[in-house]
Amino acid sequence: MKVILLDNVKGVGKKDEIINANDGYARNFLLPKKLAVEANNSNLSKLKAKQDSRAFKKEEDKKAALELKEKLSKITLKISVKAGENGKIFGGVTSKEISERLKKDYKIDLDKKKIDLKETIKNVGMFTVDLKLFEGIIGKLRVSVVGE
Repeated sequence: MKVILLDNVKGVGKKDEIINANDGYARNFLLPKKLAVEANNSNLSKLKAKQDSRAFKKEEDKKAALELKEKLSKITLKISVKAGENGKIFGGVTSKEISERLKKDYKIDLDKKKIDLKETIKNVGMFTVDLKLFEGIIGKLRVSVVGE
């Protein structure tokens, strides 16, 4: 019997996958526990619409990420911090601070987890930070750390 899985089932398949299951297994386990529905024309068309919608949303997110990458490449973010005479910063500049400053100065809401900062910035100077915007799209942001 052909069924469409509604959830991941260990050893059987993943969500939204069409599988051939034994009739007894499908009728006695998958269907009563609402882990699957029968793969009839109605359910197949719903699945196709769901997949098309997901693909469209993913494409829109990718376009938005490319626009954001272009916008961020033109920005130099300036952060003022307290520093000693030799350019050492008291504390450090973290991805959280960079995210907050982007939101405050440029109205760009970027999650701190998307900022790929290998380690905290501990010196005054100009740094280039990688930003994970989308699958395979990595933006660059220039960060200028100035001592007070």
